[in-house]
Amino acid sequence: MGRHPRRAVNGVVLLDKPIGWTSNAALQAVKRLYQAAKAGHTGSLDPLASGLLPICLGEATKLSGFLLNANKGYRFVCRLGVTTVTGDAEGEVLSVRPVGPLDRAAVEAVLQRFTGTIQQIPPMYSALKHKGRPLYELARKGIEVEREPREVTIHELRLLRIEDENLECELLCSKGTYVRTLATDLGEVLGCGAHVSALRRVRVEPYDATRMVTLEELQERAEQGVAALDAALLPLDSMVAEWPAIRVRGDAAFYLGQGQPVLVPRAPSQGWVRLYQGEECFFGIGEILDDGRVAPRRLLASEVG
Repeated sequence: MGRHPRRAVNGVVLLDKPIGWTSNAALQAVKRLYQAAKAGHTGSLDPLASGLLPICLGEATKLSGFLLNANKGYRFVCRLGVTTVTGDAEGEVLSVRPVGPLDRAAVEAVLQRFTGTIQQIPPMYSALKHKGRPLYELARKGIEVEREPREVTIHELRLLRIEDENLECELLCSKGTYVRTLATDLGEVLGCGAHVSALRRVRVEPYDATRMVTLEELQERAEQGVAALDAALLPLDSMVAEWPAIRVRGDAAFYLGQGQPVLVPRAPSQGWVRLYQGEECFFGIGEILDDGRVAPRRLLASEVG
């Protein structure tokens, strides 16, 4: 049997990644279902975690870097009284300590201490590299190396419920935040230790969980045909939907398409913008230069619009 021909399909699938799958395995499954020529994801989710994994198909891969830098939102369960070597439920238990009475107001006060700009030491069980090797490779051999603290921003950290020795929380944070480290640090401040026992990503700005689809749903759509599959795709400009839009025609559109900055009346004075030819044809993203001109930064293939 011959291989299916690859399609030039463009758009974003908001996948609800199942627990136990690596991000790359989930990406390959979506790519196969769509028979897509090109695909990429926008920042890994641990196998232990479920939830929102935006999959970029075709020309969407040109914009995926902007989602890598986006704020992320999570729901997680922090299991108090037990620390593990990995900071999550998969790791070997390091310590078991008693958990005292949990007063909601006191827990919320501790959570507030972690809100704002904080320093985190990345966990050894992470994909960060040391001399070209992922830290988790070293950790599995029992080697620990010194890690530089990293500055991250916790925009919001909210207690949803306390049940026995579990805290369920909701988090909105900057890129590069380790939820496992947050849970571990939280447990130390509470005096009993902790690890993450469940983790679900519910936001990758500008996307939230409302438009997610499961692999099972995509499989059902694939059985109905290409049109049903493509109906689950979000358009390319949804990735930068919160940026101002600039619509150009004629010479301005031509010169931008050639990679040259142009002056556009009533353009914003600074920042990033979405570029459209006419009203609807999205063809890339641009940046406002100091002299007020719009410079194209990432252009999409002309047949996409």
